[in-house]
Amino acid sequence: MTSKVNYQGQLRTHAVHLQSNSVVITDAPVDNQGKGEAFSPTDLVATALASCMMTIMGIKAESMNIDLSGTHADVVKHMSENPRRISQVEVIMTMNQNFDDKTRKILEKAALTCPVSQSLHSDLVQNVRFVYP
Repeated sequence: MTSKVNYQGQLRTHAVHLQSNSVVITDAPVDNQGKGEAFSPTDLVATALASCMMTIMGIKAESMNIDLSGTHADVVKHMSENPRRISQVEVIMTMNQNFDDKTRKILEKAALTCPVSQSLHSDLVQNVRFVYP
């Protein structure tokens, strides 16, 4: 088992990652009857995309003796109605250093083929931009 999720009422959940005991709280967003006091489940999906991209890039970078510490991502989630779903996720990946073209291609391909990206529905637009100093 990966996690245990408990509904706490008032559109809030409490999730525990069983291996590490890490906790994630979610709230429904303000535009969907919630308080917006924590990540919404759809916020976590969008954030997971960026986290997964960074993780897979990090794995590739380590095999190339490259340190990506300090690389960061800004994430914007867009919702649509009818049905209410995530329609687009924008990820602006700001790299910690400049790389030659070959290294850029390797790292960017790693990011764009991460497991979360590959698991999301093909209708969900993944708009990813890499920014180098």
